[in-house]
Amino acid sequence: MFTLIFLFWLLNIPLLLADFISPRCFWKMKQNENRDRNQGTGCTFMIHAVQRPVEKEYFSHILNIQTHTENHKYALALAFSIYEINMNPDILPNMSLIFEFSVHNCVWESKLMSFMHVSLQNYDIFPNYLCKEYTKCAMALTSLNWATTVKFNTILNNFISQQFFQITYGPFHPVLSDHEKFPYLHQMASDHTSLAFGLVSFIIHFGWNWVGLVISDNDQGIQFLSYLKTEMEKNTICFAFVNMIPMSMNLYMSKAEVYYNQIMTSSTNVVIIYGDTDSTLAVSFRMWESLGIQRLWITTSQWNVSPGMKDFTFGNEYGTFAFGQHHSEISGFKHFVQTLNSVKCPDEYLVKLEWMHFNCEVSASKCKTLKNCSSNHSLEWLMVHTFDMAFIEGSYDIYNAVYAFAHALHQITFQKFDNLPKDNGKEHNYSCKKLYSFLRKTQFINPVGDRVNMNQRDKLQEEYDIFYIWNFPHGLGFKVKIGIFSPYFPNGQQVHLSEDMIEWAKGSAQMPTSVCSADCGPGSRKFRMDGMAACCFHCKPCPENEISNETNVDYCVQCLEDQYANTEQNHCIRKIVVFLSYEEPLGVALSLISLFFSAFTIVVLGVIVKHHSTPVVKANNRTLTYILLISLIFCFLCPLLFIGHPNAATCILQQITFGIVFTVSVSTVLAKTITVVLAFKIIASQRMMKYFLVSGAINYIIPVCILIQVIVCAVWLGASPPSVDIDGQSEHGQIIIVCHKGSVNAFYCVLGYLATLAIGSFTLAFFSRNLPGAFNEAKSITFSMLVFCSVWVTFIPVYHSTKGKVMVAVEIFSTLASSAGMLGCIFVPKCYTILFRPDQNSLEMIRVKSSSNARSS
Repeated sequence: MFTLIFLFWLLNIPLLLADFISPRCFWKMKQNENRDRNQGTGCTFMIHAVQRPVEKEYFSHILNIQTHTENHKYALALAFSIYEINMNPDILPNMSLIFEFSVHNCVWESKLMSFMHVSLQNYDIFPNYLCKEYTKCAMALTSLNWATTVKFNTILNNFISQQFFQITYGPFHPVLSDHEKFPYLHQMASDHTSLAFGLVSFIIHFGWNWVGLVISDNDQGIQFLSYLKTEMEKNTICFAFVNMIPMSMNLYMSKAEVYYNQIMTSSTNVVIIYGDTDSTLAVSFRMWESLGIQRLWITTSQWNVSPGMKDFTFGNEYGTFAFGQHHSEISGFKHFVQTLNSVKCPDEYLVKLEWMHFNCEVSASKCKTLKNCSSNHSLEWLMVHTFDMAFIEGSYDIYNAVYAFAHALHQITFQKFDNLPKDNGKEHNYSCKKLYSFLRKTQFINPVGDRVNMNQRDKLQEEYDIFYIWNFPHGLGFKVKIGIFSPYFPNGQQVHLSEDMIEWAKGSAQMPTSVCSADCGPGSRKFRMDGMAACCFHCKPCPENEISNETNVDYCVQCLEDQYANTEQNHCIRKIVVFLSYEEPLGVALSLISLFFSAFTIVVLGVIVKHHSTPVVKANNRTLTYILLISLIFCFLCPLLFIGHPNAATCILQQITFGIVFTVSVSTVLAKTITVVLAFKIIASQRMMKYFLVSGAINYIIPVCILIQVIVCAVWLGASPPSVDIDGQSEHGQIIIVCHKGSVNAFYCVLGYLATLAIGSFTLAFFSRNLPGAFNEAKSITFSMLVFCSVWVTFIPVYHSTKGKVMVAVEIFSTLASSAGMLGCIFVPKCYTILFRPDQNSLEMIRVKSSSNARSS
């Protein structure tokens, strides 16, 4: 079953969309004459059921009024509704509905009450008794203001409660919805909860959030304000002002200038008007229109918003939108009115009296001609074209009220088939209470296909047609249907407007803006001050590394750690990963230097090994020389661990390799220095020192020094080993990946230990630089250790003043420079002698140098 319903609904979507995309044009032509205003805006009718046929001439007789006023259309709508029911054999067979209509039916409160008072005095109305041919319950159909309605209902209840119940077709009023106080009073109009929802949806459609509201200062206006405020708060729409117009004319006149200034000084371009059309609010609105206040007005369809005799202009940015209760078209109404014998009115009267419509889709040329016609020929043009007539809200409520009365009466009369009424009908005096209970539960489909539910609790939410109003020549109000509002459509799609119809009606698709504050574009956020409305705010740029890619956001979004905000702060860009790589010039240069010195050290080692038997090599402990050269090769290769994408393994190997390899080098230099000192300083009596030198025990210095460094590195790894450090904050737009030292104290312990060995070697070598000997290395060792210490002392401040890959490059440069210092100072002179001065690399030259050194010493 659900599947069939869904398929049926799905198949109807194209029809619904077609109806919204190509809406018809609806016009209401009403002469704006002041003499009609004193006739009121509604009439009171008494509807009865009789058991005799009623001909059409009856309605002609009832409606035979010389002066056709504004309210005459309600009588015509009532007559048509009753005539249609009387002609229907399926409703109330052998029974007819009738009503009475006179000038007294459509008068103001004072005249009506005065008329009823006179009727009571003249015994036209007898308490609890009605001397007429009909004794069944009758329906009083009224459209009075709420105070008059209460008085009228009191009279009905106190005097003729067994004969009448009351239905109102005027605007809904919350006071009258109390069924305990008014048990036999029913309101046909909606309570406008859907209207508030529709207005807010309409406002959202055009992107407005700053609107004014003008309402009557009564229960009706306050209740609507409550509905509207609730819907507006849900959608962050604010009131620029709320004008509550008092019902008292004297009180209103004392504050009229205040209300006028409030609208004129407000920054809003959209104002909602809601209230009774016969109140001081109507007076206020006509005054504002006459003063030419340029605002876009939104109101209900009952309002006469035609501003006098002014000619209309197209392309105006402002105008008036009206919401009217949506209902299907009622055919045959125009024909009924034209065929009434007593209504000998020309088409001009029909044009001014009711609604009419053309199909602009079919007759676009008619609409264009109407738009372009001059002031002198517009009305004549309308009268010679064919038009239909449709019900406005009050007329449609009368139509449904009469049908509800007929259905309830039919149900109570024919609830048993064997209980048919007699010809005179006097055996069936039904109780109004029982009939009214039937009426309140009545549900039916009216002849135009709309569902009518008289149960107020189960009433469906109302749908509304949306109209745009022109200021037409001759003071005629011209309304064009531009769309529809339905609360049953998906959320955010309740309002369907035809943009083409708006442009056709206005002459322009341009709509005025109405916001309290300009939009905060991407890259900024809203900032509210205390006391400001929710729609009013300042715009502030997003904080650093935060973005907003939408308008009017409350908070900016923090970019992820691997992203950064662009200059406009509306988009996060992935950060560039920065590390010292082999692809960039600095990495290539350092790699080539490292490889060059490593290769050069290998060449030096080759030269030394090839000439290992020469005096210059033999004079300074060949084993230590080989160890030193091999360790220097690894010292030059060590920087290659610092280049490339860091990971946990390379970070550990960098520091551990650096510490061990340089310990080997410096401890070897220390061993060579001690060898020189012992060789030239010991005397014959120092046999232990001589044994220490000859036995090779000095070679244990290197393992001992290495062991100490290994212990330090082990503690380092155990406490806080080096690790990969991802720094996304130091440099804008970059993620710097380097190896963090882990324990900085452990790193400086490694450097400190190397410095201790280097200083020890430097000190011994410095004091041994002038000792005799042909190939004394003391001077070379002194300079090498001086270079070594200078490089690493300089390294510390420079290292701490740099970041990222530059910091890594500084460490690599220091490694290469200190290694090159040892290689150059110690071995370059030897290689020079071996390769280019072989004459000095002989025993004779050693004896000569030794003797000369001895004489000089």
